[in-house]
Amino acid sequence: VVAAGLTFLTYLLSTPRNPANLELTFGILAVVVLNALVGFSQEHAAERTAEALQTMLPRMARALRAGQLVELGAEELVPGDLIALEAGDAVPADARVVEGHELSVEMAALTGESQPVGRTDQPVDPGTAPLDARNCVFMGTSVVRGTARAVVFATGIATELGRVYRLTADQAPEPSPLQHQVIDMARRVAAVAVAAGALLFALRLATGNAAVDSFVFALAVMVALVPEGLPATLSVSLAVAVRRMAAHHALVKRLAAVESLGSTTVICTDKTGTLTKAEMTVQQVFASDRVHLVSGVGYAPVGAVEDATSVTDVLAAGALCSDARLLSPDETLDWRVLGDTTEGAMVVAARKAGIDPEAEAVRAPRVGVFPFDPDRKLMTTLHRAPGGLVAHVKGSPQAVSRCSCARRSPIIWPAGGSPNSTFLARSSSSRSAGVGTPSSRPRPWPYRPGTW
Repeated sequence: VVAAGLTFLTYLLSTPRNPANLELTFGILAVVVLNALVGFSQEHAAERTAEALQTMLPRMARALRAGQLVELGAEELVPGDLIALEAGDAVPADARVVEGHELSVEMAALTGESQPVGRTDQPVDPGTAPLDARNCVFMGTSVVRGTARAVVFATGIATELGRVYRLTADQAPEPSPLQHQVIDMARRVAAVAVAAGALLFALRLATGNAAVDSFVFALAVMVALVPEGLPATLSVSLAVAVRRMAAHHALVKRLAAVESLGSTTVICTDKTGTLTKAEMTVQQVFASDRVHLVSGVGYAPVGAVEDATSVTDVLAAGALCSDARLLSPDETLDWRVLGDTTEGAMVVAARKAGIDPEAEAVRAPRVGVFPFDPDRKLMTTLHRAPGGLVAHVKGSPQAVSRCSCARRSPIIWPAGGSPNSTFLARSSSSRSAGVGTPSSRPRPWPYRPGTW
C-alpha cells in the first residue's frame, strides 16, 4: 500500500504526468487486493471446516426431569441434572457416575489414548484430579460399552473440554518463522530504498537539477526497489501448500502456519510416543501353529487373511466374543466402530476372512456373558450352537493360556501342552515388536444356562 501511495505521489508530482505511473499504482493495488482475497478465501474455508468439527460435540442428551426420562438439547443441561448414557452416546457434559454397568468410555479427545477406559460408580479420593477420577465422564468423549446414570457437575465452557478451549483461546498468535523473515527483509529493503532515494535526491540537487524533478526521480527509485509482487507470490505459494495438505486431511487455518510446519525440528508426543487415529487393526493371526498375515488398514473391511480357512474358528470366536459393531459409511462418515476399538478390529478381521458376524450370531445366539474384568483379564460369552453350549473366551495371552484345553485344528490338546508354550512364545515376540496380542478361543461348555 505504501508503494502504491508513493507511485501515485510520483504521478501527481511529475511534469508532464506519466500515465505509466498511474497504471503501476493500480497494478500494485490490484496485487494487494489479490493477496487479501487469497488469504481470506483460504482462511475462511479453514474456518468453515473447523466449524464442521463441532459436530463431535453432542447435540442431544437424555436426562431425568420430574421423574421422567426426557430428550433435550445438550445446551439445556445444568449442574445437578441426572443423565442416562449407553453404548454409542456422546457424553453431553462433565458428570459423576452414580450408577454404572460395565461402563467404558473412549477419551481420545482429552487424553489422546485410543483404548477405552473403564468407569465405575465407586467413590474416589476427594483429592483426585478430575481426569484421573474413575467415576467421572467428560464432554467430548463417547460411551463404547455399558450403561450408566451420572449427575452433571459442569457444562459448556466450565467442562474439561472447555478448559482446553480456554487455554488455546488465551494464547496470543505468534508470527511464524516465515513472517519473521518477511518482516526482517521488508525492514532491510525499506532502509535500502529510503537511503538510496535520499542519496540520489541529494546528488541531483548538488548537480543543479530542480528539486521537484529530483524528488520524483528519488521516489521512482524507491518504488522500483520495493518487491510489490512478493506478497501475492507468497500467498499463492502458501495456498497451494495448504491445498496439498488438505488432500491428506490436514486442516490449516492460517496460511503462514504452513511454513512453520516445514521449520519444525522437534515433535513432542504423549507418553506412548505415538500419534494415532484412535483405530486398531489386526495385522497377524496366530492359529494352527503358524502366523497368518492380514492385509488392509483401518476399519474398512478391505483386505484378506492369509489361508483364511485355517483361522475361521479363532476369528469367529473373536467376533462372537465382542460387543462392538461395525458401522457402514454414510454421507459424512467413513467405516467406523461402535464399541471397543480392539473388539472392532477383530470384527473387521473376521469380515476380511469371509465371516459374517451377524450371521454367526444368529447361528449361535448368545445366552450368557462374563464381562471382562481386570482380575480375570478375560471376557467369556456363552452361545447355543448346533452341537450344544459353547464358551468363547477372549483376553490376554497369559489368561487365555490357562484354559483347560486348546484347539490345534483338528486336534484338542490338554492344557500345558506344546501349543500353549508355542503360543506364549509367539505372544512374547510380538509384544517385543510393539504389537498387541489379544487372544480368543472356543471351547465346549459343560453346564446348563443358569448354573454359572
